[in-house]
Amino acid sequence: MKIGVRAHDYGKMEIEQLAKTLHSVGYEAAQLALPKAFAGIDSYEDITLSHLDRIRNAFEKNGIEIPVFGCYMDLGNPDESVRRFAVKTLKMCLAYSKEVGAKVVGTETAYPHLSREEKAVWYPYMLDSIKRVVEEAQRLDVKLAIEPVYWHPLENLEAVMDVMEQVGDEIHLRMIFDASNLLEFPDTTDQNAYWSEWLRNTGKYIEAMHIKDFYFDENRNYCPTPLGKGAIDYSAISKWLHENRPDMYLLREEMNPQIAQEDIQFMKNL
Repeated sequence: MKIGVRAHDYGKMEIEQLAKTLHSVGYEAAQLALPKAFAGIDSYEDITLSHLDRIRNAFEKNGIEIPVFGCYMDLGNPDESVRRFAVKTLKMCLAYSKEVGAKVVGTETAYPHLSREEKAVWYPYMLDSIKRVVEEAQRLDVKLAIEPVYWHPLENLEAVMDVMEQVGDEIHLRMIFDASNLLEFPDTTDQNAYWSEWLRNTGKYIEAMHIKDFYFDENRNYCPTPLGKGAIDYSAISKWLHENRPDMYLLREEMNPQIAQEDIQFMKNL
């Protein structure tokens, strides 16, 4: 398994400085959201070929792979102008990902927390957006990876399998697995059974895993924790990784740099 991190958890830096920083901590991989990670890039429209060339060279020089080019867009929004911008931006980033040597372009499918009724309304818009972006991924021969989240239209295992079946292209449409974004009821969920079912069905689509941990406070506010100190039981996930995908990218999100080594060791133990 390759240990990585969401790069902008270390702050916004010059390209070369960030690559050196991540290498010095001991990471082998990084998820890059360029406007959040790099000084001088404030939007996806700011990205130039010079930026992409510098990123590729700096990260190759420091031995850090780029499994995910982050471009999280509001794909299911009923507002056509919002969706048009989302699809256009993702298509642009598919081309950028090829230039930096990223494995996939990663996105969730919405921005806001949606009600059950809203998720049903947003779902067909989301599906249409995904199909449009995958057409471009096919043309460029690169990959889009979608990340399910229980408060988004791509909310559960049934939704993921429906989208994968309707698109019908497991080469160009992949998935990012984030357990924290799928555990709505940690106190009552049999996590061994839950994660085993998820991974049995979606494992062939998974390109990378986000690794984080959390608890809900008395008001159900999400509170990040160090790995192994929160609600997530990684036992079934670790078992599946060893048996099926020992080459998986494990990308720490919500990293606190002050405890980076403890979290890196936790991921190595997975």
